[in-house]
Amino acid sequence: MQTKIAANAQAMKRWLGKAETALGNHSDRLNAINIFPVADGDTGTNLYLTVRAAARSLQDSAPDPAKPPTVQNDVGAVLAKAGQTAMEQARGNSGTLFSVFLCAAAEPLSGHTRLTATLLAAALNRAQIRAWSALSDPVPGTMLSVMEAAGRAAAAVDAAQNGNDSNHALGLVLDAAVEAALDAVIRTEGQLEALQAAHVVDAGGVGMLLILDCLRSAVLGEELQSELLDGLHGYDVQDPHIHADLPDDDGVEVMCTISLSPLDAATLRQRLDELGDSVIMSQVERSPDPEGRYRWRVHVHVLDPGPALDLISSLGEPTDVSVSELAMPRDPEPLEADVRSLEGK
Repeated sequence: MQTKIAANAQAMKRWLGKAETALGNHSDRLNAINIFPVADGDTGTNLYLTVRAAARSLQDSAPDPAKPPTVQNDVGAVLAKAGQTAMEQARGNSGTLFSVFLCAAAEPLSGHTRLTATLLAAALNRAQIRAWSALSDPVPGTMLSVMEAAGRAAAAVDAAQNGNDSNHALGLVLDAAVEAALDAVIRTEGQLEALQAAHVVDAGGVGMLLILDCLRSAVLGEELQSELLDGLHGYDVQDPHIHADLPDDDGVEVMCTISLSPLDAATLRQRLDELGDSVIMSQVERSPDPEGRYRWRVHVHVLDPGPALDLISSLGEPTDVSVSELAMPRDPEPLEADVRSLEGK
């Protein structure tokens, strides 16, 4: 293990930069094995574009001379900024859940300029709990299970260290989190009938594993583990897109951002559950506006977007609205188009 560990705000920026590159390199393979919750082959694209938004939000920010160094070097503040940008520009189920993960992970780190084993364990645990709760109908065998496994492993190792805040302890927690995430990815195939039938692991879970290995790499100053994905079922560059032979999924994916009171947010979730599935709702910001409303990122799969959009508009004024066909074919050309549109924002 490297002894030269960087566990500060700059390391968090490197983490997201590494994750952007890794997901860009693996997006086509993730798309190829994406068959749950719908076989639309876009998990790699969605994760890449969402992480890219988070990473670019930090790269584009210049130091603010009006703020003291302790504020600018706040690990939690850096991740909170990246998480909020990711949430506003999240793509699909996987991108939305990653955004929830990132925003939640930032909370225990607020006010700290250095990551420790205890802080990391708390961040991973908060993040996996928040991700599970964001979904109306969470399903094991997805990236949620990978997040949970990483969080539990980190907590167990940290507990065994009895509050040790050394770099060595932090390295042990990072190693344990990635190892547990890999084991969880392998298990996904047996947890979901669709994955078992296709003999593949969950695409979102693999993406989350890559993201966690990028965190390990950025903090420990080590290279990514090139052999990490060896042997994962379906993850072979010679394989075709598995979802291509599966029946198309009817309906569309609707996403937006909207300010709602707690009561209206609960009402919207309940009624969206009645209209469709894959409902994800999570707060973009933790503090309310002067009228007591919170900003929410909303995601749902429905057969017809009309009733869902009417419902959302009846409760507030949505922004960043997108409606995408679930059966739309995905290939490298749309990915490049999406990247250009993201850069123009």
